[in-house]
Amino acid sequence: MPVDRPRESLDPLPAGLLRQPLDYLMADHHRQRVLCRLADALAATSGSDPDLARTVGAFISRDMAIHVIDEEQDLFPLLRRRASLEDAIDAVLGRLAAEHSSGSALAARIGQALDEAALTGRPLDRSTRLDLAEFARSEREHLALENAVVMPLARLRLTAGDLRALSLRMAARRGLLIDDPGPTAA
Repeated sequence: MPVDRPRESLDPLPAGLLRQPLDYLMADHHRQRVLCRLADALAATSGSDPDLARTVGAFISRDMAIHVIDEEQDLFPLLRRRASLEDAIDAVLGRLAAEHSSGSALAARIGQALDEAALTGRPLDRSTRLDLAEFARSEREHLALENAVVMPLARLRLTAGDLRALSLRMAARRGLLIDDPGPTAA
């Protein structure tokens, strides 16, 4: 029996949005919040929904993994270079990087269980449902910190050149070519 799902979508974002990389990251944060609601829906049922398990598992293993790389390899280093001492961003970025690292093991475990559920059509076991609920809780907290601290600081501190480079690297990571975004406003 399919799980009652939120109506919002995990559909890919428009490639053109990569020209505004901070807007793209914020839109991706919204998709991750949708993912949390879907994870909660899966966690709350003892039924089976192979399609939803496949969708959630694929998003965690593909889209979220790429998003983490965007932040770890590009956004966070740019912020470290541009932030002033009074921004005191190192502790926040360190915490977020640690959460990315610790969350990857949980995401891998969940992804494997969701893949199995999608293939077999069997309901998720209690342990996986608990993992999904913890994943959603942790991810919401993580997103709140990024949205409240990191993204406003990025809009304040990153230069047009930083944003152009971020845009091009994010597009390349997704196998996309976008025109040179030119001067990108934060």
